[in-house]
Amino acid sequence: MTEASVVETGDGVSEAGETFPLPYTLAVDAMGGDNAPDIVLAGLEIAAIRHPESRMLLVGDEAVLKEGLKRFPKAASICTIRHTPDSIPMDMKPTAALRVRHSSMRLCMEAVASGEACGVVSAGNSGAMLALAKIIVKVLPGISRPAMTAVQPSARGDVVMLDLGANIACDARNLVEFAIMGEAFAQAALSLESPTIGLLNVGAEELKGDERLRQAAEKLRDSVLSDRFVGFVEGHDITGGRTDVVVTDGFTGNVALKTGEGALKLAFGLLKNVFQTNFVTKLGYLLVKPGLERMREWIDPRRYNGAVFVGLNGVVVKSHGGADAEGFASAVDVAVDAVANDLNAKIRHRLEQLGMLQPAVGTKGSE
Repeated sequence: MTEASVVETGDGVSEAGETFPLPYTLAVDAMGGDNAPDIVLAGLEIAAIRHPESRMLLVGDEAVLKEGLKRFPKAASICTIRHTPDSIPMDMKPTAALRVRHSSMRLCMEAVASGEACGVVSAGNSGAMLALAKIIVKVLPGISRPAMTAVQPSARGDVVMLDLGANIACDARNLVEFAIMGEAFAQAALSLESPTIGLLNVGAEELKGDERLRQAAEKLRDSVLSDRFVGFVEGHDITGGRTDVVVTDGFTGNVALKTGEGALKLAFGLLKNVFQTNFVTKLGYLLVKPGLERMREWIDPRRYNGAVFVGLNGVVVKSHGGADAEGFASAVDVAVDAVANDLNAKIRHRLEQLGMLQPAVGTKGSE
């Protein structure tokens, strides 16, 4: 850490009266993303208003960040700078990113691994972020693979969905692990005491789907999660909000996510065309504009920015690379909520109840 910093590190006091450094709430990769560091700093300005008690370890080029923070005094009040001139480009392969020893993203991961920070937020390279997280932060005991999870809008409120692309092929155990992690995330992020869980399938009938899905369903029905497991759900159940948590493999989850995003863009595009047809439709638009604006705010993708790699020994949140300040602030919100609600403690508790604290045979959590 450089001598120059924006604020001093605070201390805590032990029961014996000894002082010790408090962990930073988050380590923030200031150099990751399409528009870093400006968008990162602007997002932290918003986050500082929402979470004034938080302490952020801001990692990146010190000279650039000190100059930039002059425009964002609230962000400056909660940040300490750690200098590094190195960053990971958005198009760098994960294997190459692992060799950049002092990148801003890597130093953030190391801060979490050492206990100096509770979580990481970065808008940088997704593949590099997952690779560094698995090697440096490492997976929780009992979890064979971390999963990417995020919150999506539905007709009945927000829905947690995972995996969204971290694991293309999954077995029954992976899906059960995702269900455990999804339940914990719904409790931490959505404040749901008893979230319901569904397995995404090609039909709701018990005989539908492949063997891994049927095995995962059987394990969940015979577990302590049985009262929350509703069985198989279909694609339209995601937006319908049939369950609070939707579990699937990373291939299917990513396709479903992108399809949903495309459908929303199509719907708004068609509405725009309809309202621009003639004078009467333009007049009609003025009448329904307040309602459409409320709808736009409800499904605004910036509200849902911030995908979490769950199943790691720390909170790791990926912001969209092209997010604006509000979007990046939303990713910080997700990370702060996960830290404050002790997401990993909830996952460990369920793993213990299910007798899954040891990794599955043939899996290595740190790979």
